[in-house]
Amino acid sequence: MAGEAILTVIGNLADDPELRYTQNGIAVCSVRVGSTPRTMNRQSGEWVDGETVWVRCTGWRELAENMAQSLQKGARVVVSGKLKPASAYQTAQGEARASLELDIDEIGPSLKYATAAVTRRAREGGGQSAAVESNPWNDSQPAADNWANPAQSASDDTPF
Repeated sequence: MAGEAILTVIGNLADDPELRYTQNGIAVCSVRVGSTPRTMNRQSGEWVDGETVWVRCTGWRELAENMAQSLQKGARVVVSGKLKPASAYQTAQGEARASLELDIDEIGPSLKYATAAVTRRAREGGGQSAAVESNPWNDSQPAADNWANPAQSASDDTPF
């Protein structure tokens, strides 16, 4: 939708993902991502941590189930999604606070300091053939379109 604020946050998970289901059986998973900027103090020559920004992130349906299965507390993640309007609240001590919330479009582990093994989940329904599901690029067979793969054409004639 036009005009939506899309945001990407890189940070660490504060807690394990919390997977729940709505009354209609739709999966929803929430995580808190903390992002702390670091700057070099030129006088002391040391890195100094800034103030941590906390973002509550929510994923839905298959993404929610994948999040709960793949991520855990402390994991460094890259999260991209739609920023929701901030909601104001008061802490138990009476301090006024605001909460940043993000509806997740994409989330995954950061590979800057770690490795990850990716396992593709089989789709449930969707009407696609088994060959397409196991190989989304379907590159096991040459394309029938001469324009898409002209080197396999034995004829010099134009394909139309």
